[in-house]
Amino acid sequence: MKIIDAKVLVSCPGRNFVTLKILTDDGVFGLGDATLNGRELAVASYLTDHVLPCILGRDPFQTEDLWQYLYRGAYWRRGPVTMTAIAAVDMALWDIKGKALGQPLYRLLGGASRPVPAYAGGFALGYAEPAAVAEEAARQVAGGYRAVKLRLGDTLNRDIERSRALRSELGPDVALLADANCRYSVDDVRAMLPVLAEAGAGWLEEPFPPYQDRSWRTAASLARPVLPLAAGENLYTRYEFQRLLDGGAVSVVQPDLSRCGGVTEAVRIAALASAAGLPVCSHGCHTGLNFAASVHYLAAIENAWYFEADGSTDNPLRTAACSPAYSLAADGTVLPLEGPGLGVEVDEDYLRAHPLTQGPAWH
Repeated sequence: MKIIDAKVLVSCPGRNFVTLKILTDDGVFGLGDATLNGRELAVASYLTDHVLPCILGRDPFQTEDLWQYLYRGAYWRRGPVTMTAIAAVDMALWDIKGKALGQPLYRLLGGASRPVPAYAGGFALGYAEPAAVAEEAARQVAGGYRAVKLRLGDTLNRDIERSRALRSELGPDVALLADANCRYSVDDVRAMLPVLAEAGAGWLEEPFPPYQDRSWRTAASLARPVLPLAAGENLYTRYEFQRLLDGGAVSVVQPDLSRCGGVTEAVRIAALASAAGLPVCSHGCHTGLNFAASVHYLAAIENAWYFEADGSTDNPLRTAACSPAYSLAADGTVLPLEGPGLGVEVDEDYLRAHPLTQGPAWH
């Protein structure tokens, strides 16, 4: 089997979406998610101009060799554009492997360990009024989620109000996971820790960007008796995750399969976290392809803790653009699809009918 062609589809069915399709001479094709919010065309160009010509004629089963070739073959390495492109290729190759062998991805990664509980990501909740945020969270819990994310980083007073409103609305049995979106200072962390402790938060995610080592060390000394710190969505490759783990500040590891380098690299990152005794929670499953790959991945690794879903019931990147759609189990867990490869397909006609929208950096 050889790779004979590849194409990149850039679309905007409500939110920008970049899809990679790799075709083989056996008629089997694989899909990968190349979405990088606000930098979609940069990834599309990197794929079309630099990456795809290098993989034509190659054996799609050689995922490890191709990963190393694409990563080490360029002098300029890492970074969001490069690693999203490599991740998309890697995800598509695993999809081809699964389809050619007639097996779902999680079986190729070692088989399922256990069902993974999902939490509703905070994107739908946003920075609305506390009462509105609490109402939306209650709707998500009614839809089956047993954990929700609280978005922090507005103002401290509003963050405090939302924390208390959510806990009051949801009661003690729903997990509350706080995300500061890299918008806090050390003083903000110091001020919010008692509030988050009172709200029973499960973790504080990314108070700062990952490169602020001194801030992370200080925050860890403050937070360790109260709640764990989580990070990873802004990191690329195992090398950056190793540096994060060596710093000792982070207790929850959050790779994004469409950012860190794909399924192949995410498995290595999970092994690093396992050796450090830390759990893994994948980040940012807004598209149907990333969603599917992340569920397969978390089902197969032994240190999975939570799966982040976007919490939306009408996200076209998971519903109209991709099929079949996922649903939560009655106990709030997600199970990997049993179809071969990722187990999900995209509607190319639908994507072409919704062309890219140029606009603000975040879509």
